[in-house]
Amino acid sequence: MNHGRQTARQLMEAGLPRRYSRERRFRVLGMLAVSVGLTFLVLFFASIVMSGYKAFAQSQVALDVYLDPALISPTGATSPEALALGDYSGLVRQSLYDLFPDVSGRRDRRALAQLVSVGASYQLQNLVAADPDAIGETRRVWVPASADVDMVVKGSIDRTLPEESRPVKDPELAWIDRLTETGRLQLRFNTALFTNGDSRDPELAGIRGALMGSFYMLLVTVALAFPIGVAAAVYLEEFAPRNRWTDLIEVNINNLAAVPSIVFGLLGLAVFINWASLPRSSPLVGGLVLSLMTLPVIIIAARASIKAVPPSIKEAALGLGASKMQMVFQHVLPLALPGILTGTIIGMARALGETAPLLMIGMVAFIVDIPQGPLDPSAALPVQIYLWADSPERAFVERTSAAIIVLLGFLLVMNLTAVLLRRRFERSF
Repeated sequence: MNHGRQTARQLMEAGLPRRYSRERRFRVLGMLAVSVGLTFLVLFFASIVMSGYKAFAQSQVALDVYLDPALISPTGATSPEALALGDYSGLVRQSLYDLFPDVSGRRDRRALAQLVSVGASYQLQNLVAADPDAIGETRRVWVPASADVDMVVKGSIDRTLPEESRPVKDPELAWIDRLTETGRLQLRFNTALFTNGDSRDPELAGIRGALMGSFYMLLVTVALAFPIGVAAAVYLEEFAPRNRWTDLIEVNINNLAAVPSIVFGLLGLAVFINWASLPRSSPLVGGLVLSLMTLPVIIIAARASIKAVPPSIKEAALGLGASKMQMVFQHVLPLALPGILTGTIIGMARALGETAPLLMIGMVAFIVDIPQGPLDPSAALPVQIYLWADSPERAFVERTSAAIIVLLGFLLVMNLTAVLLRRRFERSF
């Protein structure tokens, strides 16, 4: 007997080094896996930030513009309609010619005028419309430089390349250097990125239209998916009879949560646009599609939160005379609310980053105007990123990365909000 115990002990002790060795290898492999994942994540964020941080600054040129009445309103009328017909491009060109009086020749003057963006004339038009008394005065105005000038200032165009290999030629580089030396060409915070809609000109392109479109879509999604999802979860978990029909519904809800998002886009195209004739490319249709996609996620999260409430609380409420409805709405739902909100916010974050279903309902169109409501045509932030990534201009590369940074920032805030809500309202039993 003792001999058998000694033999078993010896076998156990002999196997301990192998067990400890396997445990150490497993820990090393686990740490290696975590390190590799974090490394790729850091590289991803670093590449996005390095590519996009320059878009938050824009090169601007200071022009001393004489607001010539002969070019703005030859008749002397100051009505908005008359002022809108002024030759503001001529004012911009004349200001540049005054800065470089030595530049002559039609071709050189055309190249000189292209140092500033076409948006400069619209900026002057807005200035005059806001203050008609400025006509006849000389005002210093900071106007956006062209995309090529912006790339030169930011070092994205190699000046050492042969002239024929650069989009900016040697005379233009000399003019840029003169503007920089005199303090008339500076990098300033790019407010246009957050105040403008989309544009064919990179220096004028902004994400405000896409942000408003995403905002209206999420508004529609929350208004529909949250109450319907919570109501469905409460019914299935607390009131629905246990039979094969409810089992079928539960299986379908779980299956819908795994359906590819583009399928919901096809469904929205067929039902909301082709059959219901709702406006194409509108946040309303996008919100309806995202509601269908988010609804299973909210139902599953809400059911899990309701199921996590201890049965003793339900039994105590019923034992004190509460009805089934009172028990659910006054005791179960308040305790399950942190998990429900967390699942809802995570579902909204997923909806915010979706692109495929929005492409199917036409939100890939080029739209300049800022949407004023959920029925106006609009883009969304992920679709805007897709459009800019497909643009051939080099200046759109940094704006694509900047839009990705903004989108990741929103996703980070939403996920952080979910964590804080859970910690704030979570109760231990």
